[in-house]
Amino acid sequence: MAEDPAALKQRIKEVLIEELMLRQSLEEIGDSTLLFSPDGLGLDSVDALQLVVALDKHFQLKTPDAETAKAMLASVDTIAAAILAKAGDGMK
Repeated sequence: MAEDPAALKQRIKEVLIEELMLRQSLEEIGDSTLLFSPDGLGLDSVDALQLVVALDKHFQLKTPDAETAKAMLASVDTIAAAILAKAGDGMK
């Protein structure tokens, strides 16, 4: 079954708030908000580690290396794209 992109992004935001104990609401986190930018959510390296673990736990999404992780964890949009790409690879 294909994942609805809007529902997936909503779930990613829920995971971000729950796992990283963010004070933002779902509505305050935009799909393209930069997660690690001071102008975005301002997450740090500890948050990055927690996020990698949470994405593996909730979505079975692995991050093979730091460069891939940096690109994948940029925003909710990029995380959703990685999850959808992984799901597509699993259907081949």
